Amino acid sequence: MQAILGQSVFDGGLGFPLMVVHRDALEHNVATMAAFVRDHGMELAPHAKTHMSAEISALQLEAGAWGLTVATTRQAEVVRGFGAGRIMVANQIVDPAGLAWAAGELARDPGFELLSFVDSEAGIDILARHAGPRPFRVLAELGHEGGRAGCRTLDELLKVVSYAQETPGVELAGIAGYEGALKTAEEVRSYLGALQEAVEYVRVKSPILTVGGSQWFDVIGRELVATQARILLRSGAYVTHDDGYYRERTPFNRIEGELRPALEVWGHVLSTPEPGLAVVGIGKRDAPYDEGLPIPRRDGVTITKMQDQHTVVRADGLRPGDLLAFGISHPCTAFDKWRVLPLVDRDYRVVGTITTNF
Repeated sequence: MQAILGQSVFDGGLGFPLMVVHRDALEHNVATMAAFVRDHGMELAPHAKTHMSAEISALQLEAGAWGLTVATTRQAEVVRGFGAGRIMVANQIVDPAGLAWAAGELARDPGFELLSFVDSEAGIDILARHAGPRPFRVLAELGHEGGRAGCRTLDELLKVVSYAQETPGVELAGIAGYEGALKTAEEVRSYLGALQEAVEYVRVKSPILTVGGSQWFDVIGRELVATQARILLRSGAYVTHDDGYYRERTPFNRIEGELRPALEVWGHVLSTPEPGLAVVGIGKRDAPYDEGLPIPRRDGVTITKMQDQHTVVRADGLRPGDLLAFGISHPCTAFDKWRVLPLVDRDYRVVGTITTNF
């Protein structure tokens, strides 16, 4: 990639299919979310599982992020290598190898901060058995009916809170929740109210309250403004946004501001076996498809089928060798398909690289 810095991605130095990252959109999105949380008295702990990229992590931290969020201790170890001094594992940690690494890292570096979630006494006991000289700091997770992990009632949560506060090797730091699976603003407001009530039972100085924050950060910004806690948003997909799932669901459809799609995948037309039918050389190995198929950037092109290495489209006038561009839907399953992506300017000149570490 270094050999083509300054050259266009279309000059022949790079093979296709190819996913590119648009620098202007990436930098705009990082700055936009940094400003949003700052203006609403919150902090951002962006979910690095979206990209697992040292370069993007650096942009987010330089923009003022509290630290980085991950889903697993393996991811935590990777972003620790990026230089993250604060890491939130937005999950219950039960893996012995991961706990051994975490305990060792806490012992090695007194300045390192690590948070994780708990929603049961059994989970707290696992942490306590693996704790080193520094306790594991935890956030008691309150879930909701039909949701993911987390205690289903406030009474259940308060038992976990009390148990965490009494257990050696574990230190309660606050409350965690995830509102992303809720469908309406009314449901989100009700859930945030329960989280606020839960914080009142946390007997620690400056308790933390962390929520997801990709689809409902506007509601969060309004509802939690007076909460006596340190609010950490774990928004992840905002960093590159998309042309599908998050374009439809971003809070900037309801409030002033915008996020811009930063990811785009390009592929050649390989075959035109029937009139109005073309086979393009991108597939499920190259672009996400779990939350919607790629979005053609050329008018009159419609995707009918996506396979491992091919995408079948309906369109007139295409010829083998033509290049087609597609936006993507769901960045969280886009980055993991690539190890190195060119970072491009508005003229598609390569201005850098984005590397991933999945």
